[in-house]
Amino acid sequence: MTLDSVQVPKLSLTETIFGLFLRLVAVSCFWFGLNYWAMLIGFSSAGAGRFDLLPLPWRVAATSLAVVYPVAALGLWLLVSWGPVLWVVAAATEVVMFAVYPQIFGTKPLLLLLHSAVALTFVLFRAAILYHRAKQAKAARIDLP
Repeated sequence: MTLDSVQVPKLSLTETIFGLFLRLVAVSCFWFGLNYWAMLIGFSSAGAGRFDLLPLPWRVAATSLAVVYPVAALGLWLLVSWGPVLWVVAAATEVVMFAVYPQIFGTKPLLLLLHSAVALTFVLFRAAILYHRAKQAKAARIDLP
């Protein structure tokens, strides 16, 4: 008798923790998106960040980030491949805003440090998962007759 269901391989501990990490980043992305929306509709900063009161560079950046961050949060939460890509787009946009153009957007060194830490953690997790899969593949090849 054959099984009619697909056999799904069991996730390693590293992959499980990586999924939790991505979901934590998703929650923070959603929070950042909500902050940009609150700024644009005048809910935060005593209404000083309302869309019609912002200079053009802030209008472009804040509007883009208000859309990209929640979509990235959805992708990260669902653990799909485009979630981290959109997070990189949003994080790179903020890095350019606050590191390259501080005269226009101001400085936020803590935010830059946060994005760097998340990117480094992501790369380390992916390297560990790649190492684990390579080790499993090698073990499977060695055990074959």
